[in-house]
Amino acid sequence: MTELRDQGMATRRKVLGDAHVNRAEANKTAFDEPFQSLITDAAWAHVWSLRERSMLTIALLAGLGNDHELAMHIRATRNTGATEQDVMEALLHVAIYAGVPRANHAIKIAKDTFAAMAQEEKP
Repeated sequence: MTELRDQGMATRRKVLGDAHVNRAEANKTAFDEPFQSLITDAAWAHVWSLRERSMLTIALLAGLGNDHELAMHIRATRNTGATEQDVMEALLHVAIYAGVPRANHAIKIAKDTFAAMAQEEKP
């Protein structure tokens, strides 16, 4: 592994958790290994690290309608420092700049995900 890969993998594990990353690594094949390397090196080592970038990612996913990854990134706010208020502010920007229907759907996903996270935290 390279230093960049190590940094990317450490950030990926911090944000998404070991269980998620371990599953992704276990499911990796020769076919998708180049893609996994790309996102680890480029997205996780270069792009990811700050609360603001977490909010940007959530807004971009919502604005582009990439709902299949939105809940995962909402869950990752546990580790990025982005608050529920931060997420709501990002989604308000989505409403203005990408459209109310996309923001409305993303808000539903965020509410459901935050509710599930709260339930998981209960003893």
